[in-house]
Amino acid sequence: VILLRPLPSLFAKENLNHMSEQQLNLYDRLINEPSNDWDIYYWATEAKPTPAEFENDVMAMLREFAKNKKREQRLRQPDLEYLFEPPR
Repeated sequence: VILLRPLPSLFAKENLNHMSEQQLNLYDRLINEPSNDWDIYYWATEAKPTPAEFENDVMAMLREFAKNKKREQRLRQPDLEYLFEPPR
């Protein structure tokens, strides 16, 4: 089960520390420019095609993350402490 709100937060927790500056800029644009969070969810789950301006390696990473191949329980957003942890 993937809920709308936790998807970008859980993705960020798992990936932000490993992303390049360019990828971080693409992610920032992705989560801030679309006017509807549901659009991001539909694109990530491939329910709707991703517009060309958001089709990039970060969206590909988000789509892969949304597949949840490890079958992790993703029912709530992570605590924000991960934003202040040193990269691993």
